[in-house]
Amino acid sequence: MANFNKVSVANEARTELHDKLQLTGAEISINNLPAGAGVPFVHYHKKNEEIYFVTAGKGKAVIDGETVELGAGDWLRISPAARRQFFAAENEGISYVCMQVKENSLEEYTAADAGIEQ
Repeated sequence: MANFNKVSVANEARTELHDKLQLTGAEISINNLPAGAGVPFVHYHKKNEEIYFVTAGKGKAVIDGETVELGAGDWLRISPAARRQFFAAENEGISYVCMQVKENSLEEYTAADAGIEQ
């Protein structure tokens, strides 16, 4: 059994990677909204913060009633309890990656979590 999983993702409206990559500590989704479209619901989470990376296009997020403009290269972190909804710009679509992880669960990272072999 390999210690890794690899998958290719098509340009679908939404692709969730939890099952495809057998993720155990995070959920990652790839999202594509065409120009003028929006996610049709407001949502929040009970435990998971979300980290968004805009890979292409532009749009906006409405977070707790505040509008945040988004464009390619932007990163955005949202607390679990914040109410959020995403929209593409009227004249341009938006593509983004969303990563969900349990808030306050990071204990070690980078070198602190690495095993270095010589």
